[in-house]
Amino acid sequence: MEKMPGGRWKNANEVLYATPSMPKVQYRSAALPPDRTATAVEITPARGGWKYLHFAVRQVAPGTPWRHATGREECCLVLLRGACRVESSALPDAVFLGPRADVFSGYPHAIYLPPQTRFRVVADELTELADGRAPARARHAPRVIRPEDCGFEIRGGGNATRQIVDIMPPAFPADRLLVCEVFTPAGNWSSYPPHKHDVDRPPGEVKLEETYYYRFTHPDAYGFQRLYGRTDDRTLTVRHGDLVLIRSGYHPFVTAYGYHAYYLNVLAGTRRSMAASDDPRYAAFRAWPPPDSRLPLVPRPAPAQ
Repeated sequence: MEKMPGGRWKNANEVLYATPSMPKVQYRSAALPPDRTATAVEITPARGGWKYLHFAVRQVAPGTPWRHATGREECCLVLLRGACRVESSALPDAVFLGPRADVFSGYPHAIYLPPQTRFRVVADELTELADGRAPARARHAPRVIRPEDCGFEIRGGGNATRQIVDIMPPAFPADRLLVCEVFTPAGNWSSYPPHKHDVDRPPGEVKLEETYYYRFTHPDAYGFQRLYGRTDDRTLTVRHGDLVLIRSGYHPFVTAYGYHAYYLNVLAGTRRSMAASDDPRYAAFRAWPPPDSRLPLVPRPAPAQ
């Protein structure tokens, strides 16, 4: 490692993965004191060097509400842990999200808010929210997304089996935003076969910006994500709270043995589609063996009565 002014040691990733020819793609969350309402990590379109996606993780402490407005963007708030109320003049009543002890303890609670919406989040206990946004060309109605509204899919097979939980799939009434959670058992591959979505060539592929926000079942856990394409090939070590930007190219992930992994995907582009192209060298692996019996990691809730 390289020693920086002031005696700080510069992480190897900061050197290898943030050069003029290889723009920065990985951001680490700040550690926040539990009595503070603040932002752990945030990427705006300007900071991310792209056109649409705005992503952040907000911590809301009891007694210190978080107030914000969507402006020209549509917004999806996904509860990562805690319990809170969302209040807005756009909603007939306050919306309660949670409780969710952590992302591995149960299905997501979320809310979609359209552009030009002012809102306030009041935490009943220490709360963390993922905040995904994108500029909207049309205004859709606000919508509460309960756990029973979310999708369920066991995808892949063998040690490439994972669980997909759609929160805002292409059929959701929104403009650009697409949101899902992915649970990957310890030692398994995900986003596999490697796929990309950097060319607008429907119906087989559409151009999408994407974020991967990671959490693990233990603070010592880690995984690897390879980002590669025509001009770039790098492998990142990802840990709890890391955010990775997918601007282009293929981007498979594997979690190390011993601890399960979670990532939240937020995507945005010009079409409401998640169509992607597999790396042809590995596409044949879609002839999957039987799925990993450890899944689902998070049981699907029963339908609301």
